[in-house]
Amino acid sequence: MNHVFSLIARRLMVLPIMVLGVTFLVFFLMSFSNIDPAYSALGEGASPEALAAYREAHGLNDPWLNRFLSFLGGLLQGDLGTYGTRQTPVADRVFEAFPVTLELTFIGLALAVVISLPLGVLAALYRDKWPDQLIRVASIIFIATPSFWLAVLLILAFSANLGMFPASGALPSFFENPSGYVNRMIMPTFALAVPVAGSLIRIIRTSMVEELDKDYVRTALGTGIAKPVVIGRNVLRNALITPVTVMGLRIGYLMGGAVVIEVIFNLPGMGVTILQGIQQNHPDLVQGVVLIVALAFIVINIIVDLLYLLINPRIRAV
Repeated sequence: MNHVFSLIARRLMVLPIMVLGVTFLVFFLMSFSNIDPAYSALGEGASPEALAAYREAHGLNDPWLNRFLSFLGGLLQGDLGTYGTRQTPVADRVFEAFPVTLELTFIGLALAVVISLPLGVLAALYRDKWPDQLIRVASIIFIATPSFWLAVLLILAFSANLGMFPASGALPSFFENPSGYVNRMIMPTFALAVPVAGSLIRIIRTSMVEELDKDYVRTALGTGIAKPVVIGRNVLRNALITPVTVMGLRIGYLMGGAVVIEVIFNLPGMGVTILQGIQQNHPDLVQGVVLIVALAFIVINIIVDLLYLLINPRIRAV
């Protein structure tokens, strides 16, 4: 048990350092933007005096380090700044958009697992036979299919031609309109999940093959234990360690892909928010969105690290 607490403590100790590093990097890169926050906030008709007063009031004339420390202090209090002529809090816009991105990311991940797990296991059990060959060809096609290209094909096929699913419009609440929510999310989710499912199929197959070749499997089968029991209780559990590791890394890919897919399907998530911030010259909005996405990626990967403890007890002794 002490090993468990030690592992959790090590992961949590790294978290503040990584958060500080990402915050510094995002603020540093956004400082190179040639967009004047005062001009973006006050609009085109603002006088030079009003612009100068805004810069002074908001510390834009202060040294870079002072501005970073001020931003960091506000971040610790949940303040990501404001944007637009109405001085809308960035945090309010992020809290509206971020749940949509998380929903798309994790539904896409769940769909990728649903597709890849049975196919990867089936390919390993029928190694080098026709099911394995067929599944490997399919996985290569999945990997080679870009999400944005697949999204366009889905819109042309199922929205423009068949009219089965909407490609734009408001996103209904799942609890108020489940069928409307599913119809709105099914195409973007599928477009996001397919490339990830392709890579997971190959990883699951490789891990399963390695486990099936180990001595303990042959010993268990030789003692008369049924093959489905050995596979389900031992082989699959041990083989999932590597795929879970990759899944943690794929979450970052999925979040990045979700940002693009949201723009294609006009979903009100972080992708559309970033695009609006760029088009409307709101650097504070872009900075806040990018920072939250980066922090979410860090936290999720640490959670995935801790999930290893539930998958394989041997890791608890590390």
